[in-house]
Amino acid sequence: MQATSAAKNGDAERKKRDEIILEHLPLVRAIAVRVHENLPVHVDLEDLVHAGILGLFDAAKKYNPRKQVAFASYAKHRIKGAILDSLRQLDWASRDLRRRHKQIEAAARDLAAVLYRNPTQAELAEKLGVGEDNWRRIMLEMRNLGMISASGRGPDQEDAPAPDFPAEQETRPDAICARRQMKAHLEVAMEALPARYRQVVQLYYDRELTMREIGDLMGINESRVSQIHKSALQKMAAALQEAGIESSAAF
Repeated sequence: MQATSAAKNGDAERKKRDEIILEHLPLVRAIAVRVHENLPVHVDLEDLVHAGILGLFDAAKKYNPRKQVAFASYAKHRIKGAILDSLRQLDWASRDLRRRHKQIEAAARDLAAVLYRNPTQAELAEKLGVGEDNWRRIMLEMRNLGMISASGRGPDQEDAPAPDFPAEQETRPDAICARRQMKAHLEVAMEALPARYRQVVQLYYDRELTMREIGDLMGINESRVSQIHKSALQKMAAALQEAGIESSAAF
């Protein structure tokens, strides 16, 4: 009897969990779409949705209603976290590919200095000691990972300019998304500040004025500016915590 009762309870819990998951599937896609808007075009939206669904499953499994937090509020952070984790795990440029990327950049600079023009792909491959098939594979991997332009040169465009190589760490999709997400939350937190507090923060961080310069501009002493600045940051931190963000590491 006890085993039967436990089995029934387990089935009921699974059914309830499945209902919660189905109910919140639109939330997954909404979050995935918002994240995708901040990413390079080669990132597939459906991959983000799949990762988000896994995050939703994890949220449904670990959710504790006794903590009196709405499931949607709890789940959205799990979903977003799962999506960002998936971006990191894709390893947009493996260590080996990053190393090769730097070698190609260096080789291109050296050849350009000698030839007084941009080197062709064949010349780059020869300098690096890379065979034709291996070179094509490397270029395809870099293009797929967004390390070079998708409009890079084809076999019949050997004399075209060398591919553009964007910056590395800051152009990773997860880093781009994290910065934009944090900026958006900071802007919301700023709006909650009193006008005087908001002015101090903007003058200090946007216009990069010193505390003394801000004081002169606002007609208050430097000590008062410092107090307002400290209080403003505390208020913003509280607003971010209410949104479920303890620090920038949440992104």
